Amino acid sequence: MSEHTSDDKTRIELPAPTFWPMVFAFGITLLIAGIVTHWAVSIVGFFIAAKAATGWWKAVIPYELHESVPIEPEHRPAPIKVGLRSVVRLKLGEGGHRVRVPEKIHPYSAGLWGGLAGGAVMAALACLYGLISQHSIWYPINLLSGVVIPDTGTETIQQLRQFNGWAFLAALVGHAGISIFVGVLYAVMLPMFPKYALFWAGILMPVFWSGLVATTLNFINPALNSRISWPWFIVCQLGFGLVGGYIIARSTSIRTMQTWSLAERAFLETHQDDEEPK
Repeated sequence: MSEHTSDDKTRIELPAPTFWPMVFAFGITLLIAGIVTHWAVSIVGFFIAAKAATGWWKAVIPYELHESVPIEPEHRPAPIKVGLRSVVRLKLGEGGHRVRVPEKIHPYSAGLWGGLAGGAVMAALACLYGLISQHSIWYPINLLSGVVIPDTGTETIQQLRQFNGWAFLAALVGHAGISIFVGVLYAVMLPMFPKYALFWAGILMPVFWSGLVATTLNFINPALNSRISWPWFIVCQLGFGLVGGYIIARSTSIRTMQTWSLAERAFLETHQDDEEPK
């Protein structure tokens, strides 16, 4: 057995070239062409095909004909170097791998404070409207209490301009509760819209909320609905959305549990000792 490997060979054996398959195809062509032309053409094609088939047969059987072809060193392929490689696997959450939207959320406390701040701005704008239109800050407050006290919508303008303790308490509790609820709702929804959060929270949602309240209140309490200045109502809603949405959007975001490791989800503390054992 030769000690030389395949890389040391300077020549390689290839099947010997032959023209008999092309001649055989030409004979078959004449053989078929004679059917539509003249029988003599078919006879010539038959003898050509038979001679080509015999020559093709001798080139393969009983031994295949080969020829030795030299290999040019500069055209020889470089040897393939086999190296061990490892697959780098992405961790859950790394680079957004297998993470659902939203990746981060705002704390509920941000919704609480954002709702209270937006509610305060909304109340201030409503009182400004009362001073301008009715020369009384109690007018919008008494109207707001109509959500809890339905009879407020049937009171006269003079009654709505006067201070009413029960109406003030109902308006305060109702407005604070709704503001906190909407603020927390903003905190939950804003991470779903990572871009243009100020537009969603400050403009689009207040306009949508104003339309929903106007449509609903028209069926629940038409008398109260007729006394509300809806342009001012929209301005108050925009003030709530801009201030509350800004505070919530600026709050620190919290990673959702989907990116936590198994130890973090199980609330286990892991410590890694960097010191080498002695």
